[in-house]
Amino acid sequence: MSRKRSGKRQGPGPKYPSSHDPRLPKKKTSRAAATEAIPLQRIQKLLANAGYGSRREVESWLAAGRIQLNGRPAGPGDKAGEGDRLSLDGKPLRLDAGMMPERRVLIYHKPVGEMSTRRDPEGRPTIFDRIPAPQRGRWVSVGRLDFNTAGLMILTTDGQLAARLMHPSRQLVREYAVRVRGEVAPELLDKLRSGVKLDDGPARFEEIVDTGGQGQNHWYHVILREGRYREVRRLWEAVGATVSRLIRVRYGPLSLPGDLPRGHWRELGAGQVRALMDAAGLEPEAPLAEASDKKAQSGRRFKPNRD
Repeated sequence: MSRKRSGKRQGPGPKYPSSHDPRLPKKKTSRAAATEAIPLQRIQKLLANAGYGSRREVESWLAAGRIQLNGRPAGPGDKAGEGDRLSLDGKPLRLDAGMMPERRVLIYHKPVGEMSTRRDPEGRPTIFDRIPAPQRGRWVSVGRLDFNTAGLMILTTDGQLAARLMHPSRQLVREYAVRVRGEVAPELLDKLRSGVKLDDGPARFEEIVDTGGQGQNHWYHVILREGRYREVRRLWEAVGATVSRLIRVRYGPLSLPGDLPRGHWRELGAGQVRALMDAAGLEPEAPLAEASDKKAQSGRRFKPNRD
């Protein structure tokens, strides 16, 4: 005896309609239909969306003749689409990565002991081993945290969004919780606020808040608006202080959730993604993923992503 199937979805179900959903229109098979679905895009935009570099960087590669389109040197006005072949310095590029159907953003609570790079020559674990591989495109990290630094990391399938969030002109807040060995004299804290000279130029903390501590360890929260290599550690070292622990707790409009354990990720809802777009000074061009703001998708080890 067959059981009558209810019209309601059982359980949480997928966030997106399946390819067998009768509500979806039938796929067009003609080449014209494919072109209509994925229009030609300028190479600068295509590769920036895929996370290969900013539009300005791609323009410099085009000017230097480093990019080839279908076997010939590409120019700044050239467009590419489905079926075209792009290469950089003779190395093929994944063209479909720039033709993503949606903009997705994850936050990840990075623990100490993981690299922020896509691969590590020493074989150490990376954050890309811990996050879900997107069906199209690839994850691009918004900045990096070094091996011994923990905290908030943002990853997106939109390379242009990542580039804008990292650009110094946006002046986005980076807030860190810092544990320093011993108390630091008030005059040294004033020096860190007014600015010190590092090897790559002057730097300063916009804010320093003493949050207390016990014994030889003292905690501070610091804010700066740029992301140079090991800048937080180098600033403290410039006044003779030693950082024993460093956690990024905020980047732009996003803060590290207190209920997100180390080594876990969470996909942002549309409202949070729009806040990031506003912070980056971008208008939404790609459709946003349908993750709920009230209960965002989350998890731990999903599927190794070694793209």
